Amino acid sequence: MIRRLTENDHLQCLSLLTPHAAENLFILGDIEAYGYDQPFQKLWGDFLEDGTLRAVLLKYEKNYIPFAPDDFDAKGFGKVISEDSDFLMMSGLKRVTSQIQPFVSHSFRSSRELFYAKCESTNELALDNNSNVQVASSLDLSHIHSLHEQIGEFDSSETVEEKRRNQEKGVSRTYFIEEDGKPVSAASTAAENSQSAMIVGVCTLANYKRKGYASKCTSKLCYDVLKEGKVLCLFYDNPEAGNIYKRIGFQDIEKWMMIHFETKEALV
Repeated sequence: MIRRLTENDHLQCLSLLTPHAAENLFILGDIEAYGYDQPFQKLWGDFLEDGTLRAVLLKYEKNYIPFAPDDFDAKGFGKVISEDSDFLMMSGLKRVTSQIQPFVSHSFRSSRELFYAKCESTNELALDNNSNVQVASSLDLSHIHSLHEQIGEFDSSETVEEKRRNQEKGVSRTYFIEEDGKPVSAASTAAENSQSAMIVGVCTLANYKRKGYASKCTSKLCYDVLKEGKVLCLFYDNPEAGNIYKRIGFQDIEKWMMIHFETKEALV
């Protein structure tokens, strides 16, 4: 049986999601931030006959994110999504989204597949000689933004004000290395919640590469977050980047899919 989730389902929902905190970074973070009933956020649960919750479907803005550790009603989740004319994307573990997609009636537009990795241990982190790694203050974020704008593959749509707001809310932090009076390498978190955090924005300016700066920033950042009892995760699609992350203790979880659909209005 599929029905809307409410605050009354919170403990059962956490019991399902928390053992897979890295996989459920976005769902857990959005529940903590916004709860179960907002104009821009809703959740559904798939229940067995005995009332046990076995799967969750989150809608945040125009994006659906499903999660199920085992068998679930993929057709039922597909029906919920198909009845919604105001959505554009479904994202989540490939194992889960691939079961739902055939039951979504909206026309497929495009998809992107990424590696999804997590880190739960500090054992492999490169923690030697990282005394030059700094924690970014609010005042540093304008310089970090300038660094990001110089990295060709980055989406720099996030403004300095958004960076500051996210840092103040505790959902993001940035570590960096400075040379010649400017940040030349950095790593950040995003979507931090009480259980997990995502590593993003790992970068080094071209003239300062091959010095291990990105590994130092990432390792120091990971160490501090892991010591707070959180699990770390990240996306990557570049095998070279994947090798760097694996050297400091990240392990592939599953593939992550982002599937874009046409709106029903667009099809009229």
